[in-house]
Amino acid sequence: MIIGVAKEIKKDEYRVSVVPEGVEMLVQSGHKVLVQKSAGLGSGFDDDLYLKSGAIIVDSLEDVYEQSELVCKVKEPIEKEYELLKEGQILFTYLHLAATKELTELLMKKNITSFAYETLEVHHKLPLLEPMSEVAGKMASLQAAVHLGRLGGGSGRLLGGVLGVDNNHVLILGGGIAGAAAAKVAAGMGADVTVLDVNLERLRYLDDIMPANVSVRISSKATITSLLPHSDVVIGTVLLAGEKAPKLISYDMLKLLKRGSVLVDVSIDQGGCFETSRATTHSQPVYEVDGILHYCVANMPGAYPRTSTLALTSVTLPYIVNLANKGVKSVLDSSDVMQTALNTYKGKVTNEGVKKAHSL
Repeated sequence: MIIGVAKEIKKDEYRVSVVPEGVEMLVQSGHKVLVQKSAGLGSGFDDDLYLKSGAIIVDSLEDVYEQSELVCKVKEPIEKEYELLKEGQILFTYLHLAATKELTELLMKKNITSFAYETLEVHHKLPLLEPMSEVAGKMASLQAAVHLGRLGGGSGRLLGGVLGVDNNHVLILGGGIAGAAAAKVAAGMGADVTVLDVNLERLRYLDDIMPANVSVRISSKATITSLLPHSDVVIGTVLLAGEKAPKLISYDMLKLLKRGSVLVDVSIDQGGCFETSRATTHSQPVYEVDGILHYCVANMPGAYPRTSTLALTSVTLPYIVNLANKGVKSVLDSSDVMQTALNTYKGKVTNEGVKKAHSL
C-alpha cells in the first residue's frame, strides 16, 4: 500500500502522525511511505531521519493526497484539504466528525473510508485518545493557572494560594483520563479540587487514588450550580465517544462565577461542554464573556509536539501497520476494534454518535 504522511496545516499544530521508526516498520512490511517535506520538523524529526528510515520525501500536501491510498494525519482535514481528498481514499486521523457536518458530508460524498483515532474502542476504553487526553488534562490546569493571573487576563489569583491566603478552588467536569490528569496537576499546585462524574465506580476509584485536597461528587445540574460560585477555575473534560459534548454550563450560569474566573474547555473538539465555548488557537487562546475568561484551544497537545507525537504514535502505529498489511475489507471483517474506529464507509456514516449529531 502507498501510505502518505501529511504535514499538519491546522494553526499552531506541530505533531506528526508517523515517526521515522514507524516508517521503517511500514517499509519493512513492503509498503511505500511518502512523507511531506518538513512534516516531522515541529516534533523534532527532520527529513534526513525519514530518508534513512526508507521514506520518500515529497514536496507538497497535494503530492501526499494525490499519490497515497492511505493518508495518515493527526488532526481532521481542514477546508484547504477538502478538495485534495480523492474518491475512495482511506483516511486515519482524529476526526471529531460530530462537531463538523460539512466534513462528514464531504467524506460521504467522496466515498472516503475514514477511521477516527478517538472512537477506536478496546474493552470500553479509547486507547488512541487516552494519551492526548492525559496531555490536555495536565495542560488544562497549567493554562488555567496562567490565565487566572492578572497578566493572563484573570482575577489575579495564584491557583495554589500561599500561606495565610485561602486556597483557590478548581471544579472539574468529568473524571476520565483528562479529568484525572487535570485534578492531579491542580492538586499538586495546592488548589482545592472537586471532580464531578456520573459514573459511581469511576468516582470510587478516583477517591482512592487522589490526594486529600481532591474530593469527588456525583454530577448533576444542581451540584454544578451550587459549586460555581465557589470556583475560580472550571475545567470541562466530558466525553461521549463520537458524539457532541453535552452543554453542562449555560450562558445564564456564567453569572454565578466570580469575575475573572477561568473556564477551560478540553471537550471543544467535540463541540465543547460550555454553551459559550468557541474554538481558539494557541496564538489567541482566550476570550472573555461577561467577565469570564474562556480557554478553548482545539488542539491542546499540539503545544507539546515532541511529547504528544511520541505518545500518540506509540499507540496508533500497530493499527496503521495492520490496516496497511490487511487492507480495508480484511481488517473490517476480522477486527471489531477497527469497526469501532470506522466513521464513514462507502458513502455512509458508520458511527452512531456522528449519525445522532447530524441526523444522518
